[in-house]
Amino acid sequence: MSLFDTRVPAVLLRTDRNPFHHGTLGAVRSLGRAGVDVHVVADCAHSPVRASRYVTGLHTPPPPGASPEDIAAALRRVAARIARPAVLIPMDDACAVAVARARAELAPAYLLPDQPGDLPARVADKAELAAVCASLDVPHPETLVPDGAAEAARAAWRLGLPVVAKWSRPWLVPPGGGLRSTVLVRSAREAGELYRRAEEAGSRLLLQAFLPPGADRDWFFHGYADRSGAVRAGGPGRKTRARPRGAGLTAVGRWTPNQRVQALAERVTAELGYRGVFDLDFRRCGTTGRYHLLDFNPRPGAQFRLFADTAGLDVVRALHLDLTHRPLPEGAPRPGRVFVVENYAPLSALRPARGERGGRELAWHARDDRAPGRALWALWGRHVCARLRDRALRGRGARPDAAAPARARVVRQGSAPAADRTGVPDRPEEDRAGRH
Repeated sequence: MSLFDTRVPAVLLRTDRNPFHHGTLGAVRSLGRAGVDVHVVADCAHSPVRASRYVTGLHTPPPPGASPEDIAAALRRVAARIARPAVLIPMDDACAVAVARARAELAPAYLLPDQPGDLPARVADKAELAAVCASLDVPHPETLVPDGAAEAARAAWRLGLPVVAKWSRPWLVPPGGGLRSTVLVRSAREAGELYRRAEEAGSRLLLQAFLPPGADRDWFFHGYADRSGAVRAGGPGRKTRARPRGAGLTAVGRWTPNQRVQALAERVTAELGYRGVFDLDFRRCGTTGRYHLLDFNPRPGAQFRLFADTAGLDVVRALHLDLTHRPLPEGAPRPGRVFVVENYAPLSALRPARGERGGRELAWHARDDRAPGRALWALWGRHVCARLRDRALRGRGARPDAAAPARARVVRQGSAPAADRTGVPDRPEEDRAGRH
């Protein structure tokens, strides 16, 4: 007999257009293997996800930048087609915020964690997160929110150049306009110029002190806070390879016990009264050794499958079991387990897995679901060729073909100065949508 109530399907929701969002495929496979029907509300036209044998149905998503009302309307249409209650899993921050605010409206068609409707928006907003950390006495980079271009320039000097500039609600940054969710600012003038684009970005600019990357400094914690508030499934992990190097999404991650990270994650979620899946990013200060909470993503991180325990439980499965009032199996952690994203770390994927305690999981290739892995390389090859072509056209001053797929925005972090400071750039859009 299955642990899962397979009468209750799952609906994965994502408005982000990144076709290489491996977290979506991870959720499809995790629930599909458990016998749950999985419906995907996302743009999968040019994504390997659509090839998975575990996808029950594909549904047209709201467009990027859709209002919460438009997202709720699209979900009502999907609910009418499925015609039975479903567990709803937002896979990016924009959807997590919209779904939380519309929770009462979406019930009973969708099963969702019971928590304050404004909480996901508070923790996902970079400026609000700084205030949350201050109220909880949780380490966080020193953060200033200027109210003018001149003040932005002064704030950059005060924090000590270079500084990290972030848009507080990165999911509102319009694609194709040249704005990045996060950038390393190297002059006061640059900070002032960036502030003048706040209206275009759709949210406030904040400046943070910069904490350089380094070995053993980038950590994350994935978990599920159940109906009682207890953190179930998931665990602490260490980013061993990133794309781009020194900042960005996890290309290779390792399940690594860390009591300090775990205690911070459990305290933050408990004091906030958070319920549901979450993904936290930390950076350890090389000078003080303190772990700074950089991001609180109120949805699954892209590498959540790293934390599949000996009972097969991960955060997505924990969500479905808990919301359908099924007991969660008691498995043991698998420290040393490795997760590799093949298109971002191909050599790591090809390297033999000898000595990797806990096993290894690839983001795209799986023996029981081979089609997405085969589709990946053809699609990735076209993606890379399009980017190289666009770069060559820009180098010649020509305008790239408007019909070409939009280039993914990648945040690059500059080389670290000699002295540590307290701050860190955010992850690029590819990870932010759900891991990231």
